[in-house]
Amino acid sequence: MKTALAALALLAASLAAQAQTPSAAPALAPPPAASFDPVVSSADYLAARVRWHRELDAFARADQDGLPPPGGVVFVGSSTVRMWTRLSQDFAGVPGIVNRGFGGSTLADCSLFAHDLVVRYRPRQVVVYAGDNDLAEGRTPLQVLDAFVRFANAVRNELPDARISFVSVKPSPSREHLMPLIRETNHMVSAYLNRLPNSEYIDIFTPMLGADGKPRPELFRGDRLHMTDEGYRLWQSVIASHLVPAPSRPARAGATRILSTHFSGRPSPIAGVVLRRGPARGHRGARTDV
Repeated sequence: MKTALAALALLAASLAAQAQTPSAAPALAPPPAASFDPVVSSADYLAARVRWHRELDAFARADQDGLPPPGGVVFVGSSTVRMWTRLSQDFAGVPGIVNRGFGGSTLADCSLFAHDLVVRYRPRQVVVYAGDNDLAEGRTPLQVLDAFVRFANAVRNELPDARISFVSVKPSPSREHLMPLIRETNHMVSAYLNRLPNSEYIDIFTPMLGADGKPRPELFRGDRLHMTDEGYRLWQSVIASHLVPAPSRPARAGATRILSTHFSGRPSPIAGVVLRRGPARGHRGARTDV
């Protein structure tokens, strides 16, 4: 932890220097290496499992009913993710959407459960939203960044090809007093991701502000913290273009054959159509692909 915090302090210092000299090129430190204290981490992990045992048990039961296939897109984070009940429908064109949001969680919790809620599904992409609960509990932007670095390292160490996408901390009206810290957190995580390969920062903070620079009230429920359907529609419109499409599967060799415009001595109505005479022995049946 000390090594990571020292590297993050260097990152914060470089960001401060960049803010003072806008024309200068950013002199950011490279992403810090993972630091792991087995005693502290084990204690924190066990304590978190006790706190979140109901949510973790629910995920385990869902996996018993049908483990999501590898290569999907895992959304993980706090109640904003958990309450996105139409997540799969909103991204119906993206196969393999998995929702692993657990309400009230922090980015620190997500880093502890990175293996349980992300790595075990072997996704092609992970989309994480968390951080505002950390700030509400009194953590600093630097501590939030530290938690995200630990999360990213845990994912990247086991899934080197997975894309990591961070959704910016949203500007909730009930937490408007935290806006300076939210802006600082978003700025620091964005700067870090600029140095992390195959990652991205997704800005939902800006479109959730009105012309007056304040959170748009129509995007939030009566608690002024969680989002309305209109808020989720906005998120869907922003996030959709950032989701990695599933890789196309190569055709099996010998599964089909392309014929010319003639078949069995008769002209085919469509040139280049993939045709079969009928089910071959040992095959389930004929298939026609265009």
